[in-house]
Amino acid sequence: MSRTATSAGRGRGPAAVLTGLGAWLPPRRVPNSELSARLDTSDRWIRERIGIAERRFAAPEVSTGDMAVEAAARALASAGADRVDALLLATSTPDHPCPATAPWVADRLGLASTAAFDVAAGCSGFLYAAAVADGLIASGTARRVLVVGAEAMTSLVDPGDRATAPIFGEGAGAAVFEAGSPSEEGALGPVSWGSDGSLADAIAVPAGGARDRHLRDRAEPGAFFVRMRGGEVFRHAVRRMTAAAREAAQAAGWAMADVDRLVAHQANARITAAVADALGIPGERCPSNIREVGNTAAASLPLLLAHAADRGELKPGHKVLLTAFGSGLAWAATTLTWPAGLAARL
Repeated sequence: MSRTATSAGRGRGPAAVLTGLGAWLPPRRVPNSELSARLDTSDRWIRERIGIAERRFAAPEVSTGDMAVEAAARALASAGADRVDALLLATSTPDHPCPATAPWVADRLGLASTAAFDVAAGCSGFLYAAAVADGLIASGTARRVLVVGAEAMTSLVDPGDRATAPIFGEGAGAAVFEAGSPSEEGALGPVSWGSDGSLADAIAVPAGGARDRHLRDRAEPGAFFVRMRGGEVFRHAVRRMTAAAREAAQAAGWAMADVDRLVAHQANARITAAVADALGIPGERCPSNIREVGNTAAASLPLLLAHAADRGELKPGHKVLLTAFGSGLAWAATTLTWPAGLAARL
């Protein structure tokens, strides 16, 4: 089951308030037709089963860190800030196994000596990192935190794997959170989160880590790419995202009828529709960008927030329910009331 944590500092201190949003997508568009030419699939199948028409791929020389820098710079500009107390980078595709990518991103942004670290929670990474940011702010350790989600998924995806190659795209999104009142617009609400390591192999890269490193030389090439049991992941994603969303809304004192927008991780259009249906939230209240960008893993939620804000789908006073699910297995959900005057930088 999930664990629900009271929003940091609620009634006891400051909360993390969203003040800036930024997004960056690689310029290269990859339509379904480009993939179906080499995979046993079709444009129609990908659209109907996943909901994707195209995705973005970064150039080979562009890393996760490079994309994170672009999105983070835009988020800082959106917030009108040039300094932060901490930088958290959510990613499953760090530039190197060691060191973490976040300190390099901070350096590129001119944030010398800033605390910076990576968060590895799969597609739930952005919400996990936001929860950590909330805790840092509530404790007084930080007053302003930059949270980035960035992914270079082609580094993990087998281009010949029909089960994964059509799904994933690349990009980065970022948010700035600052200390403020728990009751003000933009403040993160209670977080419901959890994990189930008994199903860790449902979405996994089998080789390349410390596990079975003595067998590395004998590992099949495909073992270094992400493998996913699609049907099982679908069922757990719907179940966990729905339950976490209910718990977060209840902890915030919201009924589902109060929710103006459900912002869900863009894993699969049918997953989002199933979660919305289970929660009783009409489809028109669910912003989506999976058709244009695919599943961007930890970058998914900040990218969707930025795109929905830019399109005018998020309006001041809207009650926004966020939920995500990914490898680990890990899931999370939280709430916020959309603040006035927030302009996303794309």
